[in-house]
Amino acid sequence: MAAVQEYDCIVIGAGVQGSFTAHQLAKNNKNTLLLEQFILPHTRGSSHGQTRIIRKAYEQNIYTHMMEECYKLWAQLETDAGVQLYRQTGLLLMGPQNNHSYKQFKKNLQNNKVPMVLLNNDIFSQQIPYMNLPDGYEALVDLTAGVLYADRAIKAVQEQFQKLGGVIRDKEMVTDIKPGPVVTVSTSACVYRTKSIVITAGPWANKLLTHTGLQLPLQVVKINVCYWKEKVPSLYSLKQGFPCFILTEGEDSNHDIYGLPSNEYPGLVKICYHMGKETDPDQRDKQTDRSDIDILQRFIRRCLPGLVPEPAVVESCMYTEGEHAHLYSMHVNESAQPQSE
Repeated sequence: MAAVQEYDCIVIGAGVQGSFTAHQLAKNNKNTLLLEQFILPHTRGSSHGQTRIIRKAYEQNIYTHMMEECYKLWAQLETDAGVQLYRQTGLLLMGPQNNHSYKQFKKNLQNNKVPMVLLNNDIFSQQIPYMNLPDGYEALVDLTAGVLYADRAIKAVQEQFQKLGGVIRDKEMVTDIKPGPVVTVSTSACVYRTKSIVITAGPWANKLLTHTGLQLPLQVVKINVCYWKEKVPSLYSLKQGFPCFILTEGEDSNHDIYGLPSNEYPGLVKICYHMGKETDPDQRDKQTDRSDIDILQRFIRRCLPGLVPEPAVVESCMYTEGEHAHLYSMHVNESAQPQSE
């Protein structure tokens, strides 16, 4: 066992939340350690894959408001790293006319003066060919939205963190956390001391919090990340201007369906159901539920006739669900009480 090492702050979990948290701490002159249990990069958590949607269209107004600053921070990271991380595509939002979620999305965009376009049926068929708008549905486009290159973004922010003096240690599983005025973190390779610890471990959060006497009402679910083959190559591609999209919950589903244009796998469109079945993060691949794929197949047959309604590739991702769970940064102090930031 190596000698005890000390840091101003330790961040546990090097996914998107942890990596960006560590980067901000380093920018504020904090001597910061970023710990990751797996070898980087990996596909075991929630932050892997080539693409994600970035948008201002949210049902919760706080997120729509926050995204104004977020876009500036993404642009700054692009400049600092010298790498393109964002591509504007627009986000097509569809929902039943009287659906509460759809109306809330629309209201928040309007209240925050986000550039948007409302689409009636005639305009929809002209602007979004090869896609059918279900009867009784409305549609709009969040013009600011687009694709984030996820793997590229994580690599870029981790490199910027290291340039600022930050330290990344992967393949180091945390085995113990002892709260106190100085927190002691033990891993499979070393012992560290710090005055501040941030846990951004996603599906493994409660496992780590067990060491502190804390538990959060979290549920880990496995998402089937599905890619669907175009019948005609590039029909739904970035190059052809096909947007990202979200279909709010409706008569066929209790949760949103979202999609991104074909890009990461040529000829394949990424379309997923925004919920899954509960899983053990250490036994993720043993959970084989496909009920979400059945929902997606019905949607594709009805709305995207240019796709083969059978997934060509199915990958895995995990969500950690809970009330504001994705906003938690747990600071463990002497009394071991959680504080949300």
